[in-house]
Amino acid sequence: MEGTALAGRTAVVTGGAGGIGRAICADLAALGARVVVADLDLPAAQETAKSLSGDCAALRVDLGDPADIDRFAAETGSADILVHNAGVSIVGPFVESDPDHWDLMWRINLRAPMLLTRALLPAMTERGWGRLVFISSDGARAGSGGEGAYSATKSGLFGFAKTLAREAARGGVTSNVVCPGPTDTPMVRTVSDQHPGLLDKLAKQIPLRRIGRPDDIAGLVAFLCTDRAEYITGQTISVSGGITMH
Repeated sequence: MEGTALAGRTAVVTGGAGGIGRAICADLAALGARVVVADLDLPAAQETAKSLSGDCAALRVDLGDPADIDRFAAETGSADILVHNAGVSIVGPFVESDPDHWDLMWRINLRAPMLLTRALLPAMTERGWGRLVFISSDGARAGSGGEGAYSATKSGLFGFAKTLAREAARGGVTSNVVCPGPTDTPMVRTVSDQHPGLLDKLAKQIPLRRIGRPDDIAGLVAFLCTDRAEYITGQTISVSGGITMH
């Protein structure tokens, strides 16, 4: 299909070694992008980069450390595509939650995307082409029991992405949010191990009768990064099997 090739483009994917991140990296690389797999776990990032087609790289970044984000941005150089996929969730009743955990989620889920975007966006607008994609959550969009602080930090991406969509539009940069519903990832598996039967219960509530797979999210992200999606900006799109409809 014309307009979907990403040859000559460099894509940075945070949390690139995780379940959804790895799938996003694979789809972007398959379209011809040079992918920089950014992750706190460097060996896992290197393994992911080796599995991709083309000239891809792996870089370690601690998204909780502003100085390391600056170091990472300088080492990365210019990027055409920036996918903010990394995130952390600590699940439990809000009234029993630890404010230190709120701070951790704020630093990783919201402050880090803001800092990294500030570092890499100017070069995109100067070149007249760029793609920003923020991975939020349907829990942030519709509410989710046990994820009060997580939802608060992830919902902050909605306003941030829309503002960027307005500010960067004349520079040829689009900015969109993708909200996965329940998805089979290591993070979700960790939660489900603590709550046996959770995934089966979730699947029964979803019209398509299954939880999501990383590829379900990756396909949309990859499309939003192509020229075919150049007229889509400032949007929040759920990939949830119909469990949420907007």
